[in-house]
Formats: sequence, C-alpha cells, structure tokens
Amino acid sequence: MTAQYDTIIIGAGMSGLAAGIRLAHFDQRVCILEKHYTIGGLNSFYRMGGRDYDVGLHAMTNFARKGSDKRGPLAKLIRQLRFRWEDFKLAEQIGSSIRFPEVSLDFTNDIGLLESEIAKQFPGQVDGFRSLCGSLLDYSDMDGDAPNFMRSAREVMAEHISDPLLIEMLICPLMWYGNARENDMDFGQFCIMFRACYLEGFGRPFKGVRVILKNLVKKFRGLGGELKLRSGVAKIHVENGQACGVVLDDGTELQAKRILSSAGNIETLRMCDDITEVDVAKAGSLSFIESISILDRKPVDFGFDRTIVFYNDSKSFHWQKPNDALCDSRTGVICSPNNYIYDADEGELPDGVIRITTLADHDRWCALSDEKYRSEKVIQYDDAIASAVRFMPDFRGYVVDTDVFTPKTIRRFTFHDNGAVYGAPDKQLDGTTHLSNVFLCGTDQGFVGIVGAIVSGISMANRHCLQV
Repeated sequence: MTAQYDTIIIGAGMSGLAAGIRLAHFDQRVCILEKHYTIGGLNSFYRMGGRDYDVGLHAMTNFARKGSDKRGPLAKLIRQLRFRWEDFKLAEQIGSSIRFPEVSLDFTNDIGLLESEIAKQFPGQVDGFRSLCGSLLDYSDMDGDAPNFMRSAREVMAEHISDPLLIEMLICPLMWYGNARENDMDFGQFCIMFRACYLEGFGRPFKGVRVILKNLVKKFRGLGGELKLRSGVAKIHVENGQACGVVLDDGTELQAKRILSSAGNIETLRMCDDITEVDVAKAGSLSFIESISILDRKPVDFGFDRTIVFYNDSKSFHWQKPNDALCDSRTGVICSPNNYIYDADEGELPDGVIRITTLADHDRWCALSDEKYRSEKVIQYDDAIASAVRFMPDFRGYVVDTDVFTPKTIRRFTFHDNGAVYGAPDKQLDGTTHLSNVFLCGTDQGFVGIVGAIVSGISMANRHCLQV
C-alpha cells in the first residue's frame, strides 16, 4: 500500500526540518526525505580523529538577546517553532573585522561600533552611512514587490556613500555570507544580509551546529513527523498539472497532497517527470573551499581575538568564480569558534581552531583524479593559510591537525548543482513553481544562513501548506 501524506518535504536541512515542525504542530502527516545519510545539508557536522567538526557554521547571523527583539528572524523562529531561547543558547561574538590593504573596520553586534569606525577611517562618510541604514527595506518588504528590491546594491549604496573603498568594504561580508550573484547583489538581498550581519550580528552555540540540528529533529519526531534518511527522490510524479507523489531512488512510491522542496529550484524541476529539460545555465556558480586548522593553543594566546575576519587584498572586492584556477585566495573569511563569549559554566572549547574559506571552482575540483584531488587539497590549504596570515597573526607553527573540504564535498552534502553554496542568483521569493502544489523553501526561495533557512521553511509552510 502506498504511503499517503499531507506534505512531503525534500531535504533534511534547516529549512526542511523547520517546515516539518511547523506543519506537524498543526497535525499534518509530514514526511521529510533526505538523500544523504545525515541531516543538515551544508550546515551539518562530522567526527574525524576523535574531534567534532562543523561543516558550514562560522556563525549564526541575526543574533538577538532574549526579550530584546520580537520582530526579528530569531525571535520569529523561536516563537513559531515553540522553542525556548535556551534551546539555542547562542553566545555573542567577541568582535569581527573587515580588512583591506591599509584599512580595517571593526564591528560587533552593536552597530554603533561600526558607525564610529567609519567616522574614524572615512571622515565625511558617516552621514551617508546613516542614510544608507535608513534606506534599508524592512522585513515586511521582503516579498520582492518593493520597488528597490531587484536594484543593484552597488548603485543604491553609491547614492548614499561617495567613497568607493567604503562601498567595497561594507559589501564584502554581506556577499560572503549570502550572495549567489557574481560581483553585485540585489538590493533586497543586501538589506537582508545587512540586517543579519551588522544590525543583529553573530552568535554561536557552544557545541556548534549539532545542538540546533538535534533540537530540530527531536521536536519534529516528538510531534509525530517521519524522517527518512538515505531516501533520495528519483522523481516527482505529475498528473494533470499537479504533483501526486514521489518515487524514491529505491523505487518506493509515496503520495502527498503537496510537496515542499529545499533541494533548489533547478534541482527540484529536474525531479519533475513532466519536465524533460532544465536550464542549467541558471544554476549558481559560487562555491568554496574550507581549510580547517586545529591548534595546540587558543587563538587569543598568539594575539588573534577576532571572531570573524573578512579580508580582501586590493581596493576592489573580488566576488566571482575563479578564472583558470582551482581557488582564488585573494579574498576570504577567517573564523575562530573559540572567539565567542561563552557562559562560564560551559567552559572552553578543547582545541584552538582557525577556519579559512576561499572561493573555488566546482568543475575543476570534480575533474581531478583521486590522487590529484588529495594532493591539491594540501596545496590549496597551504595557499589559503599563506593568504590569510597577511591579515592575522601567523599561526602555522601551532597546527597539530588539519582538514579541508572542497566544492566536491559540498556537492556531496547538498547535491546542489556546481556545489553552489547560496544556490541560484535568481530567487523565487514566493516559493512557487510551475506546479500548483509544489513549492520551494531554503536557499533558492531567497533566505540564507541558518536562521534565514529556518525562517524560510516556516514562512513557506505557513503560506503554502497551512493556508488550504
């Protein structure tokens, strides 16, 4: 007998799990299908050599203290999923920096520091910065209908700020933490990320992303939801313009009234058996390599107290797929999970950790032979570290263990075309597809990061799966 569900959710990442919880709260029969052997997608974790590693977590953006913001995304997800603030227990960042040649801007979760840094480093630009802050689209405008949503972020910034270097420095972290479009970003996406990174800021659970994932899964299963791992969807079966169910890789058939997919827009369309060809040119192309260093001391012990450093080695910010190379280390992100303000009762992380992220070419990495792939990981690790230590104290003498994951790894965890971390450049903000009962959530719907992905799952569940 074929199983029948109210909603099938494709993908057990943050977005899919959040949508599942929301629907299960309203007594829907929900099944989440995950192709991989573990949950989380890119925001997952693994264990190697006796150590726990997060896959994608540098920081959770959209930080808020308990009771301080009832409108922001973090407060919304806690309220809508019926969690307690203590279930996430986020520690605030110590402080982060944007570092370009000869100029550095520090910032924390208090926008006042960034404003004062701009006043000091860019005299005459602070009023323009305040004006830019005042022009941001509100969360209520994030449906794509606002007049400025699809405008060039660089064009809008130039209407308020006259110094090109300041524009480059301000846009750098926002692109790194949530932009699928090369060289520029939609102003609406800029507003989302500006709020997430500068107005709200960074936090992290002491034990990393596994805390959030385990709480999501526990809540979902506690409400009666079904989670099936190693259950990839081979096709979405379509009859008379509607999806009627899915066929899994092993041939199992499941029926559902509606389907919510976090697999990505192109990836979802490819599953639909009424479509013979998809336009792969619309897929995103921005992927990363992450170099992880385990140290014999804490970063603060050799003079590095920054939570995150966004660096770029020239006055122009490089944000595009590498040309004719496996990686482009001219720009990157340096992160240490040690440099958060954890509660005293949680103690300290057992190891010092530095994570460095640089841009990478998915196709070139996947074309390597196994032997060449292993050797290139070592070469590119060394290159990333050499680039990063121009903007931080040199830690190479303290490294006791390393790991590297590449676009090939990202593809294995997410199954996104091109290992695209932020999906396709053109977002489907309302989550609709060509089928009246198949919807998108997650990266290609338009929200990125852990909090953004969770809010996307909640919003699309509310909009398309509860309003029936």
